[in-house]
Amino acid sequence: MQNLTPLAERLRPNTFVNYIGQQHLIGEGSTLRNFIEKGIVPSMIFWGPPGVGKTTLANIIANHLKRPFYTLSAINSGVKDVREVIEKAKSQQFFGTNNPVLFIDEIHRFSKSQQDSLLGAVEKGIITLIGATTENPSFEVISALLSRCQTYILKEQTKEDLLKLIDIALTQDEVLSTKKITIKEHESLLQLSGGDARKLLNTLEIVVSSFDSDTIEITNDIVVDIVQQNIVRYDKAGDQHYDIISAFIKSIRGSDPNGAVYWLARMLEGGEDMKFIARRLLISASEDIGNANPTALVIANNCFQAVNVIGFPEGRIILSQTAVYLANSPKSNASYEAIGKAQQLVRQTGNLSIPLHLRNAPTKLMKDIGYGADYKYSHGYEGNFEAQEYLPDEIKGTKLYEPGNNPKETSFRKDLKDKWKDKYNY
Repeated sequence: MQNLTPLAERLRPNTFVNYIGQQHLIGEGSTLRNFIEKGIVPSMIFWGPPGVGKTTLANIIANHLKRPFYTLSAINSGVKDVREVIEKAKSQQFFGTNNPVLFIDEIHRFSKSQQDSLLGAVEKGIITLIGATTENPSFEVISALLSRCQTYILKEQTKEDLLKLIDIALTQDEVLSTKKITIKEHESLLQLSGGDARKLLNTLEIVVSSFDSDTIEITNDIVVDIVQQNIVRYDKAGDQHYDIISAFIKSIRGSDPNGAVYWLARMLEGGEDMKFIARRLLISASEDIGNANPTALVIANNCFQAVNVIGFPEGRIILSQTAVYLANSPKSNASYEAIGKAQQLVRQTGNLSIPLHLRNAPTKLMKDIGYGADYKYSHGYEGNFEAQEYLPDEIKGTKLYEPGNNPKETSFRKDLKDKWKDKYNY
């Protein structure tokens, strides 16, 4: 089996019918699917974690539209490669061929000059660009290119999607279908995949290939034992990319600077993008530390800016300093929890009416019908505070923010009680 094409590649679908997941994008009646069915496909960016079908979806779109399909990887392609594809596309126009689809994997790794080289061809419609990225395109794709593309978010595969994929592998793959494979427990396969379909199939193939017999029984313990024996060195483009950044952030969250620095070193030695690490530190400073130490966010932001200016190798010192500082900071996820509760409340209650006293009243008509009436301007009262309701009537009195148990937020709790009395009686 080692000499065959990898299982994930053998099972790569080529039509919408056998494409698993992302129904919010390509399900019947969805916006993107409607565009594709009508042959109207703009240049676009697919943003999502690894193994969710970005490359496959680009391939299916090109096949469906019967367009030439070119693919480049930002890891080993440069401006010269981009220009060669564009020149090919221009030459094909003379023969009445539909403009080709250029798929660029990991487009976030393209430099500004490399991304600039795409602008003219995208704007003139010489090519339809589909870029794939695991990083937020707002940070990594230049604004001029981003404004010419639609951005679509691909989600992690659900448990149901992954189980369906396992069933397809066992029943339809040219190799696995010839064996008698029984999966008694699937939890470890799913957990190790982390929602990554490619990783799931890679793990399944490793497990199956470890048996000498064609009669195979798979349990959670067997999966874990075999996978642990096959763990490889960190690779920024490989499966451990997200596992190690997870270990790094969890070490900071758990207030262990030793763990944080170790996992940081693993990433740096593996050639990880320093900006990727710095962005995760920014997120951790807000999600895990928050107002228990507001300075953490300032330091993390300064770290991000400094790493962009200094680069490698000295930037590693700034990353280390920041990671150690965050690990030693008091922790609070109160703000993170608050926005989660608020978003859930919005989903449950919909667009509740905005109280009249909070509405803007730029015209006489709006004032006449009560917009802004009875609003109390806080700065006009003692201590710059006067109690009034800021939530819609249907949910007034709802508490979304629960201060953490740390000195800073304890002072918040006391101040809220003093101002609001029973309303914020935590």
